[in-house]
Amino acid sequence: MTPASLESRTKKDLTQLARERGVPGWHSMRKEQLIRALLSATRRKTGTKKSGARAATGTGSRTRKSIAARKANRNGKVTSSTNGAGSHKSQESIVQRRLEDLRRQQEQWKDLSHASSHQNGNGSVKRDRLVVMVRDPFWLHAYWEVSRQSVERAAAALGHGWHSARPVIRIYEVHHESGQTDSEKLVGNVDIHGGVNHWFVDVRNPPGTYRLDIGYLDENDKYYSLARSNVVSTPAAGQKDVLEGHWEAVAKDCDAIYARSSGHTDQGPSRELQELLEERLGRPMGAPQRTRFGTGAEDPRRLENNLDFHVDAECIIFGSVHPDAYVTLQGEPLRLRPDGTFTIRMSMPDRRQVIPVVAQSQDGVEQRTIVLALERNTKFMEPVIKEIHEE
Repeated sequence: MTPASLESRTKKDLTQLARERGVPGWHSMRKEQLIRALLSATRRKTGTKKSGARAATGTGSRTRKSIAARKANRNGKVTSSTNGAGSHKSQESIVQRRLEDLRRQQEQWKDLSHASSHQNGNGSVKRDRLVVMVRDPFWLHAYWEVSRQSVERAAAALGHGWHSARPVIRIYEVHHESGQTDSEKLVGNVDIHGGVNHWFVDVRNPPGTYRLDIGYLDENDKYYSLARSNVVSTPAAGQKDVLEGHWEAVAKDCDAIYARSSGHTDQGPSRELQELLEERLGRPMGAPQRTRFGTGAEDPRRLENNLDFHVDAECIIFGSVHPDAYVTLQGEPLRLRPDGTFTIRMSMPDRRQVIPVVAQSQDGVEQRTIVLALERNTKFMEPVIKEIHEE
């Protein structure tokens, strides 16, 4: 029986083994205590057997061994029995330290509050919260703050299941039907770990509406929730406004992220998301007029005849061809990159356009043409001036 073989067993198996070996107090021991107690019991049993074997040997044998040991000591040699005992104790100490290190590492990786204590000046979390922001059509950025007390409550609620529980983020797909309460469907679990306080979550089939939940899931599929997020909607896959980085990128595109993450909806903004962005960015979040110019800018009388509003459009045409080919767009040659790709930005006038793109091989033998038909139809709607009801 070795420490490694005991470590690979479950606590239930160790408890049964300790009861069979007559280990006192086995019913209240943790797994590491059971391992130490079983190892001690094994050593005691082994020592008893060795003592009995030595007692069975004759007096002459003991005398010869004693004389040989004294001679070896006088010659400056260390007996092999002493070496064996010291080596065994050293190996046992190394194994114990490794087991303790593994236990501490597992506790840190399971503890979701491990990276949250620095978020506030007093070293504690005000309240548990999970905030989700949309980064692009396929990725959500989840940020959480969890207190140590909440993790301890989860451990108590899961009981024996806590030893097998793992921290996860649950993904719910939200379906909205007119006149009915929103329904949520569980579409997946994402395994996470402690030591961090944010995670990128992969979602599929954009556009979609989602809510996330953070908590612990044990081996029997029992789930304990710590916090639920705001509802977010991903854009269509064709949109190219991909955001990179962390809070630096968020600061540059905070208005787009805020609006895309249900900041400007009919149901009103998410309080958790608004508070998080205001804490991180150091400025208020809300309606564009209020955040930039104050409440006075929301007076329609101040906007009348002063709202200079223009919208324009451009298109980007890109593609690839053999690097040695010759490519023209509307008769004008295009510059190819070393790998044969090309990109060109064009204006979009308010009309229909037919754009031929022609590629010709270097020897002039083969020619291929692709025609793009683009149309822009701009409509100017009548301005709306709201009336102000003064008391």
